[in-house]
Amino acid sequence: MKIGIYGGTFNPPHLGHLASARFAMEYLGLDRLIFMPAGDPPHKELPAHSPPAQKRLEMMALAADSMLLPSRVEISDMEVRREGKSYTADTLTELREQYPDDELWLLMGTDMFLSLPSWKKPEVICELAHLAAFAREEADTGERLEAQGRYLGETYGARWAVIPLPQVTPISSTRLRELLGKGGGREYLTSAVYGYILRQGLYGTHVDLKALGHEDLTACSLSMVYAKRHAHILGVAETAVDLARRWGEDEDLAFRAGVLHDCTKYLSLEEHLNICEKYAVELDGMERESAKLLHSKTGAALAKYLYGQGDEVYWAIYWHTTGKADMRALEKIIYLADYMEPNRKFDGVEELRRLCYEDLDEALLLGVRISIEDLDQRGVPIHKNTQAAMDWLLAHGKG
Repeated sequence: MKIGIYGGTFNPPHLGHLASARFAMEYLGLDRLIFMPAGDPPHKELPAHSPPAQKRLEMMALAADSMLLPSRVEISDMEVRREGKSYTADTLTELREQYPDDELWLLMGTDMFLSLPSWKKPEVICELAHLAAFAREEADTGERLEAQGRYLGETYGARWAVIPLPQVTPISSTRLRELLGKGGGREYLTSAVYGYILRQGLYGTHVDLKALGHEDLTACSLSMVYAKRHAHILGVAETAVDLARRWGEDEDLAFRAGVLHDCTKYLSLEEHLNICEKYAVELDGMERESAKLLHSKTGAALAKYLYGQGDEVYWAIYWHTTGKADMRALEKIIYLADYMEPNRKFDGVEELRRLCYEDLDEALLLGVRISIEDLDQRGVPIHKNTQAAMDWLLAHGKG
């Protein structure tokens, strides 16, 4: 197996890092890629006010996740955990113990490749891994890299390659940090990384999380979940706005409820319970044992207390999983948008979509009925509020 190791401070990780990683995987035929954020880099001092290593690690994890290659791309905290300077020779020695029979490729930028002889134990580095230097096609470094490769081969027995990047993101980390401090730079970051920066107040952003516009609120929400959930969240937000327009409801509130409805989807049961305790959210016995049920409660709590959303958004998120008797219009809209947004595929979804624009209560009844039938077939208990939603709709002449 061929494994690439891509290290750096990633301060912050930007689209250029991801584009380089993707091209390297293809160019070298890598089976796996490991991002390796540096803890305490030996070759340069981190700029003042840089995030601590753990936050850089978390940003890199979000960036790596956005590649949607979970079986091939991973992130390692090896250098973040290590005390003292993060020396590449030590990292490769540890990786070689983990992967004794695999072919390791150390990916690096032009400057790092050219300065490698000054690193700690370059002979060990060259023995343990192949070297791959990123080269910008428009930069006049090709001959220097080739000459350096020959020198490393003759001096240390290095096996090396130059990766000619076809396209380079025109931003340096230094310039990006400056832009972020002035309210710019988001175009060079994944939405999730940008949202994380806003939530953590990094690089001088310091926004008011309770007064975010749609774009920033979306970024913050996406930064809290895995990338595989992003399409669903965006689909719900767009569908909710469309339904709100159809039924004369507030489109802004529909968007906000839609984009935040799943923001706590991947928390652990313990994390859900801690949030509910913090914000005095009352729970029944079934909810206390189910993260799937709890994410609507904790999502509502964070929407209100972290992001400053009002009661209409709070309750729309709160009821979007189970439903309840006598739901208000926005609550119905979020429940249904979650159920039938464009990425959903199941028997009956097209009929449900049609009804959503003709009769909201008929659509709600169909949605609740499909949910109950699915739970029953899987042997999952039906929450009392879901049953109450069905009973209320039937009692009021639906169905």
